Amino acid sequence: MRSHFITLASLFAVTACSHGSPGSQATSSPGSAGDIASQQTTQWGPAPSVFPPGAEFAVMQGDPSKAEPFTVRLRLPNGYKIPPHTHPTEENVTVLSGTFLAGMGARFVDSDLHPYGRDDFASIPAGHAHYAMARGVTVVQVHAIGPFALTYVNPDGTPVGR
Repeated sequence: MRSHFITLASLFAVTACSHGSPGSQATSSPGSAGDIASQQTTQWGPAPSVFPPGAEFAVMQGDPSKAEPFTVRLRLPNGYKIPPHTHPTEENVTVLSGTFLAGMGARFVDSDLHPYGRDDFASIPAGHAHYAMARGVTVVQVHAIGPFALTYVNPDGTPVGR
């Protein structure tokens, strides 16, 4: 198995990217409830190369490359698949929009996918192989303790180096 860490440089490149289209940034006006929330901005960029091509990525809080809490968002196009993989720490996923289909195990089995809709939550234990697919454009928020690492169960199917 081959493990892949998101580097600090790629995270800064991702958070600096913005598509500039309507809805690509969500902000609150100064003086609204909670100064911290008023400073929160979602800036989408291409997901790091550890993910299959086509996903978008935004860092919401923390630095996923460090041993600290972090929160990121992934925007997945319809039909997007993430092959079976593991993480060294627990992964917590909240569906913000669309349908996130997730399965447990070392093989991607469509019939074993469980649908999670808006506001659904899943927690995947450290070291447990899992996989996912999007039905419709889907946005998920992931929070965990870094450093973020993703190890594909089948290194031959790894999207790295795309």
